[in-house]
Amino acid sequence: MKRGFVPAALLFALIPACARESRTALIARAKSLELSTPYVPPPGDPLEHHAAGLAKIICSAVFITDLSPEFAVENLGFFTAPYEERAKLGKPVIDRARKAVHVTLPNGITRTALYLGDQGCVTLPAGKQALSFTPERVTSRLPDPATQPWPMGDVLPADPPPSELDTARVRRAVDIAFEPAEALTAACVVTWKGRIVGERYGPGITARTPLESWSMGKSITATLMGILIRQGAYDLWQPAPVPQWRQPGDPRAKIRIADLLNMSSGLRIRAPQDPDYDPSGPYPDHVYLYTGGINSFQYAATRPLQWPPGTVGRYRNTDPVLVNYLIRLAVEQRGEDYLSFPRRALFDKLGMRSVVIETDPYGDFLTQGYDFAAARDWARLGNLYLQDGVWNGERILPEGFVRFVSTVAPAWAADGRPIYGGFFWINGDGDLPIPRDAYFMAGAGGQLTVIIPSHDLVVVRQGHYRGAGVGNASLKKALAVLVTAVPAR
Repeated sequence: MKRGFVPAALLFALIPACARESRTALIARAKSLELSTPYVPPPGDPLEHHAAGLAKIICSAVFITDLSPEFAVENLGFFTAPYEERAKLGKPVIDRARKAVHVTLPNGITRTALYLGDQGCVTLPAGKQALSFTPERVTSRLPDPATQPWPMGDVLPADPPPSELDTARVRRAVDIAFEPAEALTAACVVTWKGRIVGERYGPGITARTPLESWSMGKSITATLMGILIRQGAYDLWQPAPVPQWRQPGDPRAKIRIADLLNMSSGLRIRAPQDPDYDPSGPYPDHVYLYTGGINSFQYAATRPLQWPPGTVGRYRNTDPVLVNYLIRLAVEQRGEDYLSFPRRALFDKLGMRSVVIETDPYGDFLTQGYDFAAARDWARLGNLYLQDGVWNGERILPEGFVRFVSTVAPAWAADGRPIYGGFFWINGDGDLPIPRDAYFMAGAGGQLTVIIPSHDLVVVRQGHYRGAGVGNASLKKALAVLVTAVPAR
């Protein structure tokens, strides 16, 4: 395997089947629409980027999730640090006093990740030992969760569940999600009508353990943008006001916020999920936005157009990175603190205490995938969507926003792939053995939060990366049982 990128079985374990079909037709249609703009690959040595990815993965595993570095090296985060490449790198060195992890290449270059507390772990730029922002303490205003009932706290109801719930089937489904041991399932939480009805954790994991969640964070990005739209900062259908696109005649000025959320901006990068992706080619920008130690907002905003906006759907990290850019612009233009915005605008409102969002060295959130949260907190977010964006009687998301994110994006529909909405995947091809009204947050390595409106269910499954392929198969079996355990609406 050239350059040691992620094995396809792991990378695509959660991508619906039809996204992997008709590659020839997808490529041909995209070619017919392609613009004559150049592609400039990311700078730097791929092995150095793998070292940066490994340092960050181990840093987060040790200082956020409280796992051993030995376990993390063998089982976590193959997306930004492929397992095959780790043998070419020095053993990660854990500096617990400085809360840093160092990984050294054969040529003597060392990549470092620092633990910053509420901003998680941040990859330092190559050759630098300082950040370009000041980390902040972001405190929750919520009381001890042990003193509050679910969902704002962790105290579960003492009364028995409703009789129409088949509790035995729910228990069986949760057990199936942990079978076999090779699935490396870390957490599974099932809620029905907002109530936790099934729950189990793997060795060393608790209901409050923040686990690597990867691209489920894209759905946090969508939620934060939805909040700003409700507050009047943006309109879903307006051209995205990215400063780098304001020059007269810049074709990127036609990219709408909706196009970014629909993963159909048309920006030119390379991503491992592209149907014409060649692993032997240059290091993918999609991953470089994690490992480069760069200003991610600036990098994404300076990519040229490959296709006219809204015409071709591609799963590429430029789009969520740029939505995060817009979030920062809006928050700071109002004179508010950016790093605390997710906590005060969303997490504290839903009782989500465990979430850690990591940043680049410039303090820009990387919720396209560098995020950690406990399974119960993902269940809370899933229930916000199940409840049409309303929580405890307060409308958090604008009316119609849940419908937007859970509706197939036009550019993806044009490709015959009814599988992607607005930073949420959609079960439009029936790849999951549940109703097609289901939509879900999905992250590399087997992370999934499934919302099944027709059955009032939210199902969270998190696992350690190595078990993704087996874990996905187990989850499908568990889902098939769960929808028979509760009545349909």
